[in-house]
Amino acid sequence: MENQNEQGFDQESNEQANEAGKHYSDSKFWAKLKKYAIKAGSSVVYSVLLLYYTLQKPEVPTKTKAVIVGALGYFILPTDLIPDFAIGIGYTDDLGALGLALIQVAMYIDDDIKNKARHKLEEWFGNQVDTTDIDKKI
Repeated sequence: MENQNEQGFDQESNEQANEAGKHYSDSKFWAKLKKYAIKAGSSVVYSVLLLYYTLQKPEVPTKTKAVIVGALGYFILPTDLIPDFAIGIGYTDDLGALGLALIQVAMYIDDDIKNKARHKLEEWFGNQVDTTDIDKKI
């Protein structure tokens, strides 16, 4: 019974990722990230950048890339569970989706990807950015 529930959950998750992935493109990704980086905060932006740079690695399997595209597509969606313009909580659902994706793809996130993400983060937020909390989780 539990196995059937897991399969149902996996299928539902895959369907949601596929739907969100339809909204993903590089141009939409960079446009939203640049526009909302400060409002979203460094944790959301760092998570997004880790996923983005992992997506660029040729050795990452297609299934893993689908998870990433689904999470980034959800981030790009103009409407989601909690509207991004909701002050103080607008990006919490995005961070949750991104966090789940990070856990699933963590084995492909190496120091090179972390360094690229940190470099871009420092361009936008300055040198005082602390990524320790997210780095500990992956």
